[in-house]
Amino acid sequence: MTNADPSPPRTVVPIEPALLIAEAFDQAEVTELRHSVTSCAHAAGLGGQRLDDFVLAINELITNAVRHGGGRGWLRLWRQPSALVCEVADHGQGISAQRLGDRSRPEPETAGGWGLWLARELTDTMEVVTGTAGTIVRITATLTSG
Repeated sequence: MTNADPSPPRTVVPIEPALLIAEAFDQAEVTELRHSVTSCAHAAGLGGQRLDDFVLAINELITNAVRHGGGRGWLRLWRQPSALVCEVADHGQGISAQRLGDRSRPEPETAGGWGLWLARELTDTMEVVTGTAGTIVRITATLTSG
């Protein structure tokens, strides 16, 4: 029997040329993952306030995955020709249709409920697929020339 590569692949995500990050995470990795996202997004051409906003949105999504999605999640970050795309997935119980449909700004004194609202406000697009098997949130930040 021959086995060219005895070690299993690190991730089951297909490795694409534009894929920048594909990582599983839990509470212990949130800060390190945020730093990796910042470095990769900056290197891909996002800067200034756009970079800060995109990273904050991603931080909200990974924090939500840890708090509400079973304590862990998976993040993929990739570059398209004119945008950065980030997808955060978890295996939580899903987000209610009522919460997902509520696009109003939370009241200032509200302790929770800011994550999805901030992610939507700070990025160019946000898509959510949710159900009893978990949630996938995909956000984008358009890359501008110059």
